[in-house]
Amino acid sequence: MSAAAVERPHGERPLIAEANRLMERNPGYRVEIIGGQLVVSPPPDGPHAVALTDLMVPFLSAGLHGPESSVVQGIGLWLPTGTEDYAIPDLSLVDADCQDHYVENNCYDPVCFRLVLEVTSSNWKTDLRDKVKAYASAKVPVYVIVDRKHQRLHVLTDPTGDGYENHRPYSPGESLTLPASIGAEVSLDVTAILKAGQQNRD
Repeated sequence: MSAAAVERPHGERPLIAEANRLMERNPGYRVEIIGGQLVVSPPPDGPHAVALTDLMVPFLSAGLHGPESSVVQGIGLWLPTGTEDYAIPDLSLVDADCQDHYVENNCYDPVCFRLVLEVTSSNWKTDLRDKVKAYASAKVPVYVIVDRKHQRLHVLTDPTGDGYENHRPYSPGESLTLPASIGAEVSLDVTAILKAGQQNRD
């Protein structure tokens, strides 16, 4: 367990101050700091939102949103990769006492994160590369990526250094069960998730 850090004035955090300005000027955009770089993501499209909602259902059905853990969207994760680094996963599974691990700037210590999940958008390379390093460095046990660009679902487990020991991509037609370490058995239908995330071009 780690002690919560004292919140610092943003004047002493120039990147955080700029990130917050960008979010104020661009409602709906997600601004993160990864590796000392500002990363700006566009507002999610409809299929992104549908896929994210569909993904919540098996976690909720497994009882993971209750007294022991919470399923949350858009909660900040403080990263150890830089003095101002933080990420905002699309979906997270956190310990129920996550509020006790507040760091600063609406971000929480990675110690309370059991799983993070990203549904890719136009800046998909960030989720597939930069965030792999970031989440592994933060020792997040499970990282799930819904890769809408390449129509794959990736499950990364066992963080080590700036990567994950195990990285398994799943294709349409496959199903998977997430590691029991998250607190319950959660199975995902790859085809259904990827289909929900597809943009209708008709």
